[in-house]
Amino acid sequence: MKKILILGGGFAGIDAAIHFTKLNYAVTLVSDREYFYIYPTSIWIPTRENEFSDVCLNLNELQEAHGFELIVDAVEKISAKESSVTLKSGKVLNEYDYLIIAMGASKMKHSGIENTLSICGAPEQSLLIRDRIDALITKGSGKICFGFGGNPNDSSAVRGGPGFELLFNVHSLLKKKGIRHNFELTFFAPMAEPGKRMGPQALKMMDSYFSRLNIKSHYGKKINNFEVDAIIFEDDTKLASNFTMFIPAGDGHEVIKNSDLPTNAAGFVKIDDFCNVVFEDSELPTNIYVIGDTAALEGYEWRAKQGHIAEVMAKITAHNIEERENNRSDFHGYQKHLNILCVMDSGDGAAFVYRDNKRAFMLPLPIIGHWLKKGWGIYCRYSKLGKIPRIPGM
Repeated sequence: MKKILILGGGFAGIDAAIHFTKLNYAVTLVSDREYFYIYPTSIWIPTRENEFSDVCLNLNELQEAHGFELIVDAVEKISAKESSVTLKSGKVLNEYDYLIIAMGASKMKHSGIENTLSICGAPEQSLLIRDRIDALITKGSGKICFGFGGNPNDSSAVRGGPGFELLFNVHSLLKKKGIRHNFELTFFAPMAEPGKRMGPQALKMMDSYFSRLNIKSHYGKKINNFEVDAIIFEDDTKLASNFTMFIPAGDGHEVIKNSDLPTNAAGFVKIDDFCNVVFEDSELPTNIYVIGDTAALEGYEWRAKQGHIAEVMAKITAHNIEERENNRSDFHGYQKHLNILCVMDSGDGAAFVYRDNKRAFMLPLPIIGHWLKKGWGIYCRYSKLGKIPRIPGM
C-alpha cells in the first residue's frame, strides 16, 4: 500500500486525507492543531452568535471517521532533496511515496501589527476580537476600523471577504442593541477599489451598502504603521480607532521559504496545473504536490485563494496520483476550476457572490442568506465526518 504524507490540517489537508483514504492509500496527516477550524463561520464568534467550539472539529473525530494516521505537531523543516520532513518534536518523516503540502500561508508583517487583531489569523484571535467589541459595547460608544491589505508580489493572496462580513455583523449587532448611532464604523484598504476582484456589480453594490448603513471608507493609501489608537498612512494622515481589525495579505510560509522548494516572489510554491511541484532541476523528486494557500496559483488576475479552491485542488491531486499509480494519464487541472464563490453574511441576511472567466455577479439574499450560511457550516462539519453526503462536484 502506497504511503501519503499530508502536511496541514486545514481545508486542503483534511480533504486530501479524506480522498486518499477512500482510494485505499495509507495516509498520515500532520497538523499543528488538534482541530480543524472552520474559518468561514468564525465571523460569528466576535458577535457571540457562535461559540468557539462551534467552529472547531476535533481531528480525532475525523481520524476515527476516515481511518488515517494523525500526528499533532508542527513542521520544522522540509527537504525535497532528502525526501524528509522534520517536525518540531524532532521526529523525522521520510517513509512516504507522495508528499502533499497543505500548510497554508504566513501573513505580511506590517509595522505595529501587534496593535491589531485578525479574524483570519490564529483561531484564538476571534475570542480576543469578541472581548474588544464587548468592551466597547459596555462603554457604549467608539470608533472601530476594519480593513485588509495586499501582497504586491502575489495578488491572489488577498482575503478581504471575512473583513466585510465581520464589519456587517458588528453593524447588525450594534443596531440590535440600539447603540449603532454611538459608533463610527470605517472600512479601510490600501487599494483604490477593494472588492474589485468580485466584479463591477459587486463593487457597486458594496458602495451602496456602505452608504445605506452609514459606514465610512478610507481607500487608496498605503498603510505605514498601526498604533494602539490609530492607523497611519503613507502621507502621514491618521485614522483614529479604538479597535482595529485588520487582515494582512498572505505571504509564503516561513518553513517553505527556508526549504529547497521552488517559490514565486511571495514565497508560494510553484506548481503546474496538476498541483505537482515544478522543479527546474529534473533530478529532484516529482512526488511532491502542493495545494491550497501554500501554492502559487496561476491564472486570471482576479484569482483568489479560497477554501473551496483548496478542496478542489485536494480532490484533483488524489485523482492525479491515482492515475499515476495505475499508469494512466487522464490528469485533471485546477486552473479551469478557478472562481470566486462566497456567501457574504451580514448578520441579518447575506449576498451570494460569484465570479469566473465568463460572468461576475452579486445576488442579495435578505434574511434567508444568513441561514443558508449557517446551514453551510452544519454541512461542512457533518459532510467531512461522512455523516451526510457531499454535494456533487465538491
